[in-house]
Amino acid sequence: MVLSYPNVREFVAEELAKLVKDKFPDSNKIAGIATAGIAHGMLCADRLGMSYCYVRPEPKKHGLKNQVEGQLEEGDRVVLIEDLISTGKSSFQAVEGVKNAGGIVVGVIALFTYGFEEAKIRFENAGIPVYTISDFPTLAEVAAHEGYINTEDIEKVKNFANDPKGWGSN
Repeated sequence: MVLSYPNVREFVAEELAKLVKDKFPDSNKIAGIATAGIAHGMLCADRLGMSYCYVRPEPKKHGLKNQVEGQLEEGDRVVLIEDLISTGKSSFQAVEGVKNAGGIVVGVIALFTYGFEEAKIRFENAGIPVYTISDFPTLAEVAAHEGYINTEDIEKVKNFANDPKGWGSN
C-alpha cells in the first residue's frame, strides 16, 4: 500500500535511510526481505547509494538455488529491511540466509512492528538490534486521534500487542 502513494513512499524511503545512517553507519549492504521488504530495501539503498540484494525465506528449489539474490561478499555488514515484524520469523529466515552466504547481519529496520514479546526476545537473544519507523501503540493513538477507534478503546487495542494469542478471550 505504501508504494502506491508517492509522498508516503518518499517519507518511508527517507526514514529508512536516516535509520541506517544513524544506527548502522558501519554497514555496507542493504538487503530487502522478501517479499514486501524488497521494494522498501531498494528505495533505502538507492537513497544511500549503497549496494543492495534481497533475501528469500528459503533457497530456490531450482536453478542456482540461491536464497540471496544480488552480490553479497564474505564479511559484508548487512542491514535487513523488513516491512512488518510480528513474530520475527521472516526476519530470522533472512538472517540465516545472509549468514549462510557469508554476510554479517548488523541489524534489522522495519516500517512497522506489533511489538510482540516473542519477537523482542528472539532479537535480543540473537544480539540483533531492531529499529522501526512506527509501531502498534503509535498506530492505536493515531487511530483514536483520527476517530477510527474510541479513545476508551485504546487500552483494549494495545492489549492485543501484549497478548495476541489470548486477546479477546475474556
